[in-house]
This record gives sequence, C-alpha cells and structure tokens, in this order.
Amino acid sequence: MSENENENENATPPPPPPSTPPPPPSEPPAGGGSSNRSIMLVLSYLWLLALIPLLVEKEDREVQWHAKHGIVLMVAEFLVWIVLMVLSSILSCLAGIIAMFVWLAIVILHVMMIVQALNGKRMLIPGLSHYADQF
Repeated sequence: MSENENENENATPPPPPPSTPPPPPSEPPAGGGSSNRSIMLVLSYLWLLALIPLLVEKEDREVQWHAKHGIVLMVAEFLVWIVLMVLSSILSCLAGIIAMFVWLAIVILHVMMIVQALNGKRMLIPGLSHYADQF
C-alpha cells in the first residue's frame, strides 16, 4: 500500500450538513410590524402625532390599535379643555387650579399608556376604549 491510500483510510468523512437550517437572526415583530415600531407606539399617544402611525403603519394591527386609542384620548382631552375654559370664565381662580391638576393627570396617563404599549400591553380607558374600537 502506498502512503496516499493509507492516509485516505485513516481520514474521517466530513459530518453531514444539518437537516434544518438555523432560524434567522432577527424575526420581524408580531403582526408584521416595521423596524420603527417603538417610535410609532410612542407617537400613538402624543396627541395629534397619533395620525402618523395611523396612516403609515396600516399593516401592524397593534400600532393601529394604539393610534386609534391615542386619537380618541386626544378628542376626549379636547372636550375636557373646552369644559375647563367655560369654567374659567365663571370661576377664574378655581378653574386655573383644576386645570393644572387635569393637565398633570393627562400627562401621567399618556406616560403610562406609552410604557404599557412599549411593553406589549394594552391599557383600556373606561368609557373611551369603546369608541376607539368602533373605527
């Protein structure tokens, strides 16, 4: 036997290729969302900016849900401000104090809703979420 034949007999065959390919490194977000999904979720609760995710992210149902709720919340806040303006014409000092607390509550509510949206949860607002589900 020659040395080449001896080396071929001692060589081990290469391992077979894996039967299933490994998963892709990054899977798209659930619902077919885009790469800027977090930005769209934040914009959903920033008053008039909620129109951007509503019009841009038509395929992502989760972003659409949050954008619709953000718009309904904005309309409700607008109505609250109208009531506060009427009250301020009647009770100037008291309405100013009430308006300050209402503004603080609105900002806290928006922050809570943004955090919930980024964590993949939905926060329902009694009396308002029903209207958002209608359109």
